[in-house]
Amino acid sequence: MTMHTDVQGVLDRIKTAQQQPLGDPRFKSLLGLEKSTLQSTFTESASATSGLTFYDLELGAKFLYPVLTPLRNMIPRVSGKGGIQAAWRAITAINTQGLRFGVSSANRGGVMAVATKDYTATYKGIGVETSVDFEAQYAGQEFDDVRAVGAKTGLEALMLGEEAMILGGCTSTPLGATPTPTIAATTGGTLAVQMWSVICAALTLDGLMNGSIAGGVQGQISRTNADGSADTFGGGVAKQSTSAAVATTATNNSITASVTPVSGALGYAWFWGAVGAEVLGAITTINSLVITAPATGTQTALSLGTNDNSTNALAFDGLIYQARVPGSGAYVSAMASGSAGIGTPLTSDSAGGIVEIDVALKSMWDNYRLSPDTMWVNSQEALNISRKILLGSQTAAQRFVFESSQDLVGGGIMVRTYLNRFSMQGGSVIDIKVHPNMPAGTILMTTKMLPYPLAGVGNVVQIRTRQDYYQIEWPLRTRKYEYGVYADEVLQNYFPPSLALITNIGNG
Repeated sequence: MTMHTDVQGVLDRIKTAQQQPLGDPRFKSLLGLEKSTLQSTFTESASATSGLTFYDLELGAKFLYPVLTPLRNMIPRVSGKGGIQAAWRAITAINTQGLRFGVSSANRGGVMAVATKDYTATYKGIGVETSVDFEAQYAGQEFDDVRAVGAKTGLEALMLGEEAMILGGCTSTPLGATPTPTIAATTGGTLAVQMWSVICAALTLDGLMNGSIAGGVQGQISRTNADGSADTFGGGVAKQSTSAAVATTATNNSITASVTPVSGALGYAWFWGAVGAEVLGAITTINSLVITAPATGTQTALSLGTNDNSTNALAFDGLIYQARVPGSGAYVSAMASGSAGIGTPLTSDSAGGIVEIDVALKSMWDNYRLSPDTMWVNSQEALNISRKILLGSQTAAQRFVFESSQDLVGGGIMVRTYLNRFSMQGGSVIDIKVHPNMPAGTILMTTKMLPYPLAGVGNVVQIRTRQDYYQIEWPLRTRKYEYGVYADEVLQNYFPPSLALITNIGNG
């Protein structure tokens, strides 16, 4: 008798049997099988990348970094017409001599005088390079398009750098020499008994954003470019101060230090140590600090040199430094020094407002009949403004509306707008927005529209481009793909008095 073996059926039954868990009742008769001490042929690997283990990797890289560019997003971009700079002329005042307008019978009136001003803004190129070598492209196959990732990250990096430049690029107004610190020894620290020297260097936004205790602050920067050329420019650090020295006489001493606020400075780098051996120990956003321990950084004050490196010749002036330009007409104010390490915080007027903000708004109205529409702040100032407005208004007439659903109530109150009392409308609303690059201690106010009839200004602020964003894939010169992302532009502000700037604000 011939027997026919169903091979596929046998294999299917074996697979089915192998899938049964060891706890299956049919194995009960096999004594000790459930607790067998026999060595398994295959076990689960303890490592995700060894053994016969599936690697559960999702295809495509995840881009877990913020690309926050609120100013770049909201400011209109217009095309330029060539040349090396944008130039415009404006009539800034009429009847500047206070002419009276009454006239006698049959006679003509007096001749009115006007004031005019010329403005210019020089175009600047901005750009960044990325590259992908052949092996990186090979290795990324079936996972991600590495060349596309390189182009994408280059464009995003350029936009982030452009946003910082729009806010605080500094090319035309150097900070100058930092004043000599005023210092005094006091108690409450762990400084050794010795003669201590303190040096300070004021910082622009660029210097503050790119400085750290561990990495230091950048004075003069020499950069080697992708084509082998080199550029030298300032890193946003003013000329350092002369040193100030004081002796500590006990092991529990500390030192208070302050400098006269520097116009345009958004931060200060502090160096201290033995005379001639001062090292970076703190970076502050106010003009003072209390030194309680030896400096922990490694950068020496000597390494900064003796030059003012606060401006960058390759950048255009951002909003902060367009306001700070002498004669701009913008409202610019620095808070008083106050106590060392604390400074002078914003002041509540106990009526739902902030004294310093109201002073700025009143000045803009009194001098130019302007009302800004946006207030750009750091998270620190956003929180302090909210607290001062709410706590300072506890006894004032207020109306709050709370909504609850299913007995769930969320905590927290944030002031998102500010009422400007000085406007033709009898009160206009200013949006309060937290900017990702705005340092603590600074408030910038901007204006979108001028309330002047037939002003001839469509956009108060705009990006004027000779060439907007473009990408170049360079010819191969090695086994590497090279990309450049560039633009050629300038930030054009038709009327700088539309800006207001408050700096050196203490936290509190």
